[in-house]
Amino acid sequence: MDDSGPPPRRRLPAAGPPRRLARDGGAAPGDPRPAAFVLTVAAAAASTGLGGQDPALDRNAAIRWWTRRTAHVLIAGTVACGVLLGLRAVGADQVPTALVVRDAAGLMGLAALGAAVCGAAHAWTLPVGWLALSSFAPPLTGVPMEVVTWMLQPPGTAASTWTALTVTAAGTAAYAVTGPRR
Repeated sequence: MDDSGPPPRRRLPAAGPPRRLARDGGAAPGDPRPAAFVLTVAAAAASTGLGGQDPALDRNAAIRWWTRRTAHVLIAGTVACGVLLGLRAVGADQVPTALVVRDAAGLMGLAALGAAVCGAAHAWTLPVGWLALSSFAPPLTGVPMEVVTWMLQPPGTAASTWTALTVTAAGTAAYAVTGPRR
């Protein structure tokens, strides 16, 4: 019997597939499109968890649901933001931290608004739809276009920052107060 020891271990890259998603072969360093895509995927994935298991339990529970719903949205946005900022440590494309934080908050606000309006099963449609709209919108200038393409604008743009804050506040408040649509 030949016992030559355990098989050799394979080493996987530290970041794996998320790092590949955060980079676009044709994108220049600092291009916001890959970061917006990764954050949109994270918000869409988190949005499926914005629905409760039992509607009767949600209505009859003796606990305050609005605090838990608000915390759920904020924690999901923080995790999405942390993952993308963590990729910077392993050498992913450098995107400004303010842009990542703004986009993560705004996209989770859109996901929360989607859960309140469309239900948890279809909450992903608002973040994905807005990313598609902003990605394929014609390159026009002006404040209305900055509002439409808020997640691709530089961090110092007032219209994009206010749009993200408004979407975050409205979506989180709507989801916290009304809960997911049944």
